[in-house]
Amino acid sequence: MEDDAPVIYGLEFQARALTPQTAETDAIRFLVGTQSLKYDNQIHIIDFDDENNIINKNVLLHQVGEIWHISTSPADRGVLATCYNKPSDSKVLTCAAVWRMPKELEPGSHESPDDSSSTAHSLELLCHLDDTAHGSTACVTWEPTGDGKKVISLADNHILLWDLQESSGQAVLASSASLEGKGQLKFTSGRWSPHHAGTQVATASDTTVRGWDTRSMSQIYCIENAHGQLVRDLDFNPNKQYYLASCGDDCKVKFWDTRNVTEPVKTLEEHSHWVWSIRYNHSHDQLVLTGSSDSRVILSNMVSISSEPFGHLVDDDDLSDQEERRPEEKSQEPPRDGVIATYEEHEDSVYAADWSSADPWLFASLSYDGRLVINRVPRALKYHILL
Repeated sequence: MEDDAPVIYGLEFQARALTPQTAETDAIRFLVGTQSLKYDNQIHIIDFDDENNIINKNVLLHQVGEIWHISTSPADRGVLATCYNKPSDSKVLTCAAVWRMPKELEPGSHESPDDSSSTAHSLELLCHLDDTAHGSTACVTWEPTGDGKKVISLADNHILLWDLQESSGQAVLASSASLEGKGQLKFTSGRWSPHHAGTQVATASDTTVRGWDTRSMSQIYCIENAHGQLVRDLDFNPNKQYYLASCGDDCKVKFWDTRNVTEPVKTLEEHSHWVWSIRYNHSHDQLVLTGSSDSRVILSNMVSISSEPFGHLVDDDDLSDQEERRPEEKSQEPPRDGVIATYEEHEDSVYAADWSSADPWLFASLSYDGRLVINRVPRALKYHILL
């Protein structure tokens, strides 16, 4: 169908960092961070005009280095955090900072999105998170339901909880913890749970997934050998409080109930290479998005472990005459788990895929060659879920 067609946007630089603008729930907006060794790096603000199927972009200069991770405040549309490379003596460290974008680039104030003469704006630095005292920062995750004042950064083997003070101009280290054990333990990613009043965070390090209580910074669960190889990404089910998804270099996607972590609840093996990214849909948690270095994005239907395992119950009065005439199709069989669609618009590793914060049926994926693709959940499935 025509309006399920993907919309493709090409950046001129390589890129691996993508996020929706979390606090923006009206406009469809994604931020992409570039990785260039030769030129000033940039954050591309991508506004998608759903009605006309076109992309408007604005560019912010990020002169401090290549962007490895990007995340946005859940409460303030103008605030974001980046993790970026900074050469230091003979080695490269990854730092983290919190920034504010220029006022005129906040949604609803389009100056001239497509005017090529418009100059690139710069980001305003609000504060550094640590600046390498604890090592290289892998990611920054915001307290999802908070006022945008609490963030956690993962630096080498440290988990650091920060309080952002007055208008985020200063970050105070509130508490921290370290991974104990043999070898060079390092965090690869982490997510803050939207449940439990914001007191739980999950982290990935090597093949292990751990849960932490942010009040005591102590470990509350540990899934050793969650994957056969490095765990790349995590996400919490937004509607079921103990459910966590993980993905990794063993090409697998796994779903866990954190109350009993001896075995995954479900395992998907649809990708043929490392799985870099996993995201639950915020509204319909049976929809799960994964991106992999097999260049594919896969949309799966995990209905059996979703918050609506039997779909919506439909009243016979709600069915049209046409539907009434097909009694043989009205079996009560619940929908089955499985792949809904595989998207193959990328030619390079897909490092990130994420849902729009404004439209639950729309998602973006980003491959290393700088190709951003905006796709929609297939219309037939959308109606199946809604009806």
